[in-house]
Amino acid sequence: MKTTLKAQAEAMLRAANLYCTEARVAIVRTLLQTSQPLTQDQIASKVGHRYDKVTIYRTLASLLEAGLVHKAFTGTRSWQFELGRHCSEHQCHPHFTCTQCGSTHCLTDLEPPLTQGPYHGFVIQRQQVHFEGLCPECV
Repeated sequence: MKTTLKAQAEAMLRAANLYCTEARVAIVRTLLQTSQPLTQDQIASKVGHRYDKVTIYRTLASLLEAGLVHKAFTGTRSWQFELGRHCSEHQCHPHFTCTQCGSTHCLTDLEPPLTQGPYHGFVIQRQQVHFEGLCPECV
């Protein structure tokens, strides 16, 4: 039997010990349907403007705190959000942003080596890698 996106979203929320509110389910479903990070405005557009900006902001904050969603390092000024299922506690999967069209892609199959230990007194807690160049559509 094929699992629906709603059922997947609800299972993920329960696994993170979060209540399955309508807004949380809608946002997690939206993030399940995309292969790239989304801004808060893009999420609002995809959930059909059923929720105001404050509800979306607070919902994303609760999902971030639970570790279900994280902020993607994409080199842009606005935060972009995605499910944290392809990341570990210490390393986020790399992202690629096209310098021509501006699209951002998750490179979940690419695993750069994790930087180890302190470096000149810095304690590295999390590593994020971002690449820029031309995507296949713009080459």
